[in-house]
Amino acid sequence: MFLAKVEGSVVATKKDASMNGRKLLLLRPQLVDDKDPSRLRSGVNSIVAVDSVGAGIGELVLFCQGSSARLAPNLKEAPVDAVIIGIVDSVDVLGKQIYDGKK
Repeated sequence: MFLAKVEGSVVATKKDASMNGRKLLLLRPQLVDDKDPSRLRSGVNSIVAVDSVGAGIGELVLFCQGSSARLAPNLKEAPVDAVIIGIVDSVDVLGKQIYDGKK
């Protein structure tokens, strides 16, 4: 599992039939900053993921990739490589809270 910030949405009107009705979101992976572990920093890549939990733009989410993504409900037969599986409430690193989703 990985952390990411929802940066936007993706719309594709022509796609594999098994993807019809699925919400696609654009994610920016988030990493604990190795120079300052009291904060998260953005990764360099962007990922398109199927939203299985109702996430929105600006939220910090948990996502998984690869064969694990197809284990999410109703995705076994879909050509999916990334799926959002949770909306993050908080992140603690080294005993300090570095993210609070309620703020």
